[in-house]
Amino acid sequence: MEYVVLDTDVVSRTHKRTLPASLVRRLVGLAPAVSFVTAGELEKWAVIYSWGRARREALDRWVGGMPQLEYSGEVARVWGRMAGEAVRRGRPRQPNDMWIAACCIVDGLPLATLNVKDYEDFVEHHGLVLVTA
Repeated sequence: MEYVVLDTDVVSRTHKRTLPASLVRRLVGLAPAVSFVTAGELEKWAVIYSWGRARREALDRWVGGMPQLEYSGEVARVWGRMAGEAVRRGRPRQPNDMWIAACCIVDGLPLATLNVKDYEDFVEHHGLVLVTA
């Protein structure tokens, strides 16, 4: 089975049923996965926005049913290289985007995102593969 990592924006829009049809078509036949970062970001949102029990449980079931890319020493080294090179290029990036990209690069998986501009540097300089609308 071929996997695709869902960026946090894609998970959110999928859960809300507002994902653009063009991206839905590109994801057909691919098995979804998420990174440890997305799991953390979703938990943060649930706390900030005081989600009710039913909504949190529904999201937990949905996200919990897919593989999760975890932190590892290799992910940390790739993140560090990406972060350092981004600073040297004069284009520091958001840490969470770099963590998600590092997970994808280490595991050799594409990333489905609607935030293409957040990941363009990683595509160009590190070989990240994007699935976009």
